[in-house]
Amino acid sequence: MTGLIHILMLAGFLAPGGSGIAAWVKYAPQAPFPPRPIAEQIDLVLIDKSDRRMTLFSDGRPVKSYPVALGYAPRRAKMQEGDGRTPEGVYRIDRRNPKSAYHLSLGINYPLPEHRRLARAAGVSPGGDIFIHGQPNRRKGMPALAGDWTAGCVAITDEAIEELWRVIPTGTDVVIRP
Repeated sequence: MTGLIHILMLAGFLAPGGSGIAAWVKYAPQAPFPPRPIAEQIDLVLIDKSDRRMTLFSDGRPVKSYPVALGYAPRRAKMQEGDGRTPEGVYRIDRRNPKSAYHLSLGINYPLPEHRRLARAAGVSPGGDIFIHGQPNRRKGMPALAGDWTAGCVAITDEAIEELWRVIPTGTDVVIRP
């Protein structure tokens, strides 16, 4: 038995047979510093809907990753206004809104012409106003909302959107995968 495991057993964190691991993990040393802020400009935002994760890239390498919340009905691609789905495909950041109802927002150029054409053929509106944004302004200082709660946008924490606001210029590519 290694010295650390023996000490943990004596301290009551581990029992013979491995129970008590959760207690050890709870008290395990944490990283001494918060993750470093992003210093480089981001040129690609990859959003993986199934993993609920956004990864930022600079010059082809991943820089940082964040958990995300999606539209309240996230399966499948957005088809029409009000369906609660987050779009899928390749887009660009096309606008910035510092006075959004959510803490900062980066607009995604949805709908594209093909979305408009498909929606017109189905007799519906494709919707629009899809953003990457923070939490609702009315919740300032409160914990981030849990689960998928947007109407189709991609939501992150207020701290994360402040970081993105600094490093993602208008025109940045955004890929949203199923």
